[in-house]
Amino acid sequence: MAPDISSTKIDGFLEKLHVSERDGKINDKAKTVLQERLNRTNATILFPNSDGYEENIQRWSDTCKRRAAAVVLVTDEKEVQAVVNTCRENAVPFVVAGGRHSTSPSSAIEDGIVIDLRKMRSVTIDAEKKIITAQGGAIWEDVDVEAAKYGLATPGGMVTLIRCKSIWGMSLQTHTGTVNHTGIGGLTLGGGSGWLSGRYGLAIDNLLSVKMVLADGSYVTASSHSHPDLFWAVRGAGQNFGVVTEFVYKAHDQGPVYSGMLVFTPDKLDKVVEFANWHHENHGENEAMGIAFSQPPNAPVVSVMVLVFFNGNEEEGKKYFAPLLELEPLVNMAATMPYEKVNEMLNSGTGFGGRKIFGGSNVVLPLDKRFVHSIYEEFSQFTMGNERMSQSLLMFELVPFKKVSSVPIEETAHGNRGDYYNVGTLFKWYDPAQDEMVRMFNRKLNGRIKEEAGVKKSMGVGVYSNYLCECNRPSHTLYQC
Repeated sequence: MAPDISSTKIDGFLEKLHVSERDGKINDKAKTVLQERLNRTNATILFPNSDGYEENIQRWSDTCKRRAAAVVLVTDEKEVQAVVNTCRENAVPFVVAGGRHSTSPSSAIEDGIVIDLRKMRSVTIDAEKKIITAQGGAIWEDVDVEAAKYGLATPGGMVTLIRCKSIWGMSLQTHTGTVNHTGIGGLTLGGGSGWLSGRYGLAIDNLLSVKMVLADGSYVTASSHSHPDLFWAVRGAGQNFGVVTEFVYKAHDQGPVYSGMLVFTPDKLDKVVEFANWHHENHGENEAMGIAFSQPPNAPVVSVMVLVFFNGNEEEGKKYFAPLLELEPLVNMAATMPYEKVNEMLNSGTGFGGRKIFGGSNVVLPLDKRFVHSIYEEFSQFTMGNERMSQSLLMFELVPFKKVSSVPIEETAHGNRGDYYNVGTLFKWYDPAQDEMVRMFNRKLNGRIKEEAGVKKSMGVGVYSNYLCECNRPSHTLYQC
């Protein structure tokens, strides 16, 4: 049973935690108190005139850059408590930054304080108990690499760029797959879907406990045995309940996988959809795929990319994905690799810079070929018809959902569980004058996908909260309240 935490309580706690910006900017008194409390600690306070300030207010998307009154690089929970207490007592708004990989400004603030966790990236492994303990500022690379030393892994996150072999006379970079420089904090608290979710569920389904600083400055452990109502809430309701300084995950034995990118010309889309529908009917917990649309540099059209993932050996993986391999893709990067390399090989070209926005919806399979073609055409016309949008992406994430949906919807605050697949969009552009146009198209396209091909009955909210950037969206449309 879900604890009695209504959507009103969720929204109210968010307002209390972040101290509404109407309460005022940071003043000299608050600065003095903050400096005194952090004196003789390892924390670093950066003001606008400090060396390193400009670098530290950068975000993955240029749309999210804000000029904070101060950035505090903390190293432990006591320093976090000092900042939270100072903000609360002086009515100073604050936010928390981990990987800074969102396309919403939730980790940035104008005039307030940023609690930056990037110095808190330690990861320890208990190989005997199969437990991963990671500090709140860790990124997935930290977790993947350390866990791999012991032949272990835990579900991570999805979506961004990959560098392929030469096509159309030059190196190709395009979106799709996973990356390992995403922060574990935001991704986990928003649910955490990944390539291992078919076998092990979401990141929150493998979360054993968290340690966090609450709005009143107290430091607590939340788990199924300690503050269970809080533990229910943090598993899916984002950063609304405190500053998480430690995550403890269940780990699993993990060997090499067969994975990689296949790139096709648009005329192969029908066959790709046919295979996707076959995949829906025949996959087990070890097979997953993503169908993505994006335009490679120097390419005349938007291409069809398929990322294949088989949690097993190459022979079996090739046999499963044989119908796709027989379509003679322009590029075939599928190969056997350590699991952590799946999340590493897609980092190229995914750095900070450019204006970006995520979007999300869902589809129920089987997919109709005409519908998929129409989405391809609509996406292509928009991205090719506007300058410097070729790195934009749309991806159908066909990761098995049975393990995820086997967890009762009321078990956690995560409301996106059901017999459907996530769809993610990532638009990238450079001209601020196009901001509203891109936002409107992103919203329209995802709305159309959900309306025409998404889940029709009440079995989850039908959108992955980590793909949303609309900060004013009511909590009951995202979470199980």
